[in-house]
Amino acid sequence: MDTAAAARLIDERWRESAQPCLEAYIRIPNKSPLFDAQWQANGHMQRAARLLLEWCKTRPLKGLKVELLELPGRTPVLFAEIAGSAPGTVLLYGHFDKQPQFTGWHAGLDPWTPVVRDGRLYGRGGADDGYAVFSSLLALEALQAQGLAHARCLVLIEGSEESGSIDLPAYVEHLGARLGTPDLVVCLDAECGDYERLWLTTSLRGTLVGTLSVEMLTEGVHSGMASGIAASPVRILRGLLDRLENVNSGDVMLEDLYVRTPPGRIAEARAAAAVLGDRVAGKLPFIEGAHAISTDPTELLLNSTWKPALTVTGADGLPPLANAGNVMLPKVAVKLSLRLPPTLEAGRAARRVREVLEAQPPYGARVGFEGGALGGWHAEPLAPWLAAAVDSGSKAFFGTGALAMGTGGSIPFIGMLGERYPGTQFVVTGVLGPGSNAHGPNEFLDLATVRRVTGCVTEVLAAHAKRPR
Repeated sequence: MDTAAAARLIDERWRESAQPCLEAYIRIPNKSPLFDAQWQANGHMQRAARLLLEWCKTRPLKGLKVELLELPGRTPVLFAEIAGSAPGTVLLYGHFDKQPQFTGWHAGLDPWTPVVRDGRLYGRGGADDGYAVFSSLLALEALQAQGLAHARCLVLIEGSEESGSIDLPAYVEHLGARLGTPDLVVCLDAECGDYERLWLTTSLRGTLVGTLSVEMLTEGVHSGMASGIAASPVRILRGLLDRLENVNSGDVMLEDLYVRTPPGRIAEARAAAAVLGDRVAGKLPFIEGAHAISTDPTELLLNSTWKPALTVTGADGLPPLANAGNVMLPKVAVKLSLRLPPTLEAGRAARRVREVLEAQPPYGARVGFEGGALGGWHAEPLAPWLAAAVDSGSKAFFGTGALAMGTGGSIPFIGMLGERYPGTQFVVTGVLGPGSNAHGPNEFLDLATVRRVTGCVTEVLAAHAKRPR
């Protein structure tokens, strides 16, 4: 492949076609069903899906068939098939549903207005994960423009990933034989350690998300009257959280939630830490004077990819400060996000956490924990031809070799496919680098990086067509 010619074509078509459509997509508040219970009535999801569908229809790809699948009551799925001239099947994956807007956007920025600053496109969903469909098809366009062979390619862009891919299993079953058995999956929904090379994700943590509630009184009572007689629900809540997490170290207390980290993943973390150094912690927006829990970047990488970790992400029952009178609250509830090691069985973890939280409620309080868990994913070793293609693609389009590391987040689809197709090779990569802040304020897509990642996908697809069989 003429990589310089491929880079020129990708750059040109990204600027002229893909980026304007992506900017229009950012303007649509198509929040995932978990964050918009009225998504069907609001119509934003359908509007975003049709926008992407119309762009796909304009692409000059031989053998392209594209459609919007809409099963009753489920978020849409954009599905494209590009006929191949080489054996095998490649499945390229992304999603187009979005996280909610969050607060704290810088002046001149907001989640639903695309803004380009210093080569970065700001707005919700551009990097997570609106770009995926554009990169998938433009990679194929670059191949076909040079007359190079590629396998049959399927592009699947779902609409419920940010809600745990709740609708995807139904579509996988619906597509059935049309999917076949892919021998390569390319997922464009992951992180990158920096913007200077291609990064492969080799593991994903599972997640257990649930609501922990504590109820002590039937109604709020004057704190001078109640304190010293009744235990505050907040104090009980603190004690329950202490059953899960060591408040001083942050370590999860339940030995059942730990696994042995594979030696190969430890070696990867060390290699990544050697390159990233202080940037492992520096990617987070610490306030002045605050710092990470360790100065060892290898430890931080392993903490965030192979150890369980607890985060409280929301609360009910606590009034805003302006309305907080001297009242003992009757009931409080918090939303917990517990990240699980990649190879831990998620259902067993969920049962154990609920058992620990609900056991022997202090003072007879009513304690409940309701949640759901999703398993993680641990990649099989790359075939030699694929490892070589990933590295050569990174050198060609970034100027330096690829690196790999685990990712602290979850992509339910990857775990699902890993179970369904145990012999399949995976290239899990993405553009979510330092500061890109998916799910938070000021999310951005680094435009140079997305074009380079697209080029690397082209290299992988070309190598797949010539792989040893």
